[in-house]
Amino acid sequence: MSKKIHVRPGKGQSKVGFIAGLLFCLLGLFVVIPIFGPFGIIWTGMAALITFINYRNGFTDKQIDSHVIDIEENGDDVTITSNRGFESYTFRQESAGDYGSSEKNGAEEDVESRLRKLQSLYDQALITREEYEQKKQDILEDL
Repeated sequence: MSKKIHVRPGKGQSKVGFIAGLLFCLLGLFVVIPIFGPFGIIWTGMAALITFINYRNGFTDKQIDSHVIDIEENGDDVTITSNRGFESYTFRQESAGDYGSSEKNGAEEDVESRLRKLQSLYDQALITREEYEQKKQDILEDL
């Protein structure tokens, strides 16, 4: 079973980005192009692209994803992959009572790596603060 989560910026954030993009386009047209020539054209083109994306996300219903998270379940394994391709995580599902029982050998390295992986998931906004705190508590109880 596979599930895709489409992550999009908020409308308010995109509207502010659109206004900033307009300012950068004007700056590019009237300052950067006349002074820096070819670099100014690239600058203004990028500013126009950013402005368009923010306009579309802020003012229309056809938003552009910032990234997509793919969650694929295969038996007992769950793989979470971001379309940015930097990292992929595989988790083994276990019953709530047995969570981490295979790792209860007291090795601090295992607990440390699990905490680092959990922090990474939270930093990437793949889990909520509440989920993070609950799992952290579960991991620390395994000590």
